[in-house]
Amino acid sequence: MDLWVCCGSVLNLWTLNATAMRWLIVTLLFTVLGSPTCKKQGGVKLPPCIVDKIEAIQQQPKYNPPATVYRYLYAGSYVYLFSANCCDQYNYLYDRDCNIICAPSGGFTGKGDSRCSNFKEMATDETLVWKDTR
Repeated sequence: MDLWVCCGSVLNLWTLNATAMRWLIVTLLFTVLGSPTCKKQGGVKLPPCIVDKIEAIQQQPKYNPPATVYRYLYAGSYVYLFSANCCDQYNYLYDRDCNIICAPSGGFTGKGDSRCSNFKEMATDETLVWKDTR
C-alpha cells in the first residue's frame, strides 16, 4: 500500500477515484505553479509597489542592458535597486514603499548621486529578484 504525506494528510493513492485524482492533480499544480495573488519574483515576496514598477518596465521597450532589480539589506531594511535604461542614468534605490532613497550608482561618474556613498560597503544579502528576459 502506497501512502503519501501531503500538507499534513496521509493519502492512500490506491483508493482515490478518478474525480478525486483529477482534483488532487489540479490542486498540486496550482500549488506548485503559485497562486495568482502571490507576488513573488526570483523566490522573494515583493512589496506591491515594487511589483508595479517591474510591470511598468515590462510595458516599455527592452532596456539595453536588460533591466534588473536587486534586493539588499541596507540600514536595517530591505531595499530594491532598479537598473537604469541606459548609459549615464542613475540606478535608483527604493524602500518598500517605493520612496527613492538614493542612487548608489550610475550617472555621468558612475558613482550615483552621493546621497548613500556607503551603500557598497554597508549593503548585504544581495538577491536578484527580477531580470528582464524578453
